[in-house]
Amino acid sequence: MSETSLQSCLKELVDPVFQKPLSTSGFLKGATVGETGEVSIQIELPVPSYPLQSELSELIENAVRTQFPDCEDLKIEYSINIKGKNSGGRLGLKVKNVIAVGAGKGGVGKSTVAASLAFALKEFGARVGLVDADVYGPSIPHLVGTSEKPVAQEFQGKDGQTLTRIVPVEADGLKVMSMAFFVEPEQAVIWRGPMLHKAISQFLQDTEWGELDYLVIDMPPGTGDVSLTLSQLLDMAGAVVVCSPQQVALLDAVKAVQMFRQVKIPVLGIVENMSGEVFGRGGAQAKGEELQIPFLGEIPMNAEIREKSDVGNISQLVTEDCESQAHLLKVAENTAIEIARTLIENPTRPPLEIL
Repeated sequence: MSETSLQSCLKELVDPVFQKPLSTSGFLKGATVGETGEVSIQIELPVPSYPLQSELSELIENAVRTQFPDCEDLKIEYSINIKGKNSGGRLGLKVKNVIAVGAGKGGVGKSTVAASLAFALKEFGARVGLVDADVYGPSIPHLVGTSEKPVAQEFQGKDGQTLTRIVPVEADGLKVMSMAFFVEPEQAVIWRGPMLHKAISQFLQDTEWGELDYLVIDMPPGTGDVSLTLSQLLDMAGAVVVCSPQQVALLDAVKAVQMFRQVKIPVLGIVENMSGEVFGRGGAQAKGEELQIPFLGEIPMNAEIREKSDVGNISQLVTEDCESQAHLLKVAENTAIEIARTLIENPTRPPLEIL
């Protein structure tokens, strides 16, 4: 056995999640043979949670032992390097992936899904931030249980100049920015498009986010200005569309999907929220198949989510053993996989058409 023959044996092996040869996906980072015949294989995964790691290990082991039956000492080492589009590069942000969470209409639990998605990605070990871009109805601070105010702090720039930047609020280790931090609870935000554009730009460009793997943005419902603003400011990793199962909600979900497509933001998939006896089940999955977008998972309706959200403990839905935990973690896992799949299959982004 030689290292060349070992690598040749592995490079065309297809992983069970992305269905790509290890040589194409870039997972195979090393395959060495020691002096006494021990084999060491290094696999680098592009997502914080890879659901079929044991199956991948079995495929690798079977391939090696079939090709080299005398191999007795085989070790497979896994590492994680979250892949990204450097979504914040245009603004100088050190953010690998910016994810928009949107919905065609209000009342489908979009903010709840956005907050739980951010906490779930963090639970997997990723560095995550959360922006509440629903400036007319900001609810993220209540969901994550914080009433702190962001502070301005001076930082030293690369050119030696002193910069004043906003430090985001931290809630259970998650960096958060919201319009609710700057207005009184009962105060209405009555803004036109240009003011909205400026606020979103400040949330992104003037905030000290640090280095992040994912920045989740809770979008306003509908098909307004924010999507166009984000598409012009950032090279978005993609959008998650939230919908409840009933037909009246699915009609608006189609519009949200088409909006993201028009502004050249990839649609990562659709999430069915509040599925169960009240609103039905399976409608979003069927609509996703019709629109040819991935189904990221369902979140059943139960009182647990409402109770945790009402008291600002939404993070506990993914950190504690509860009924909703597996569903929320699965949505986050599938979202990260679809981002990585997009990068593997289509690393370039088409130019934005100004509408």
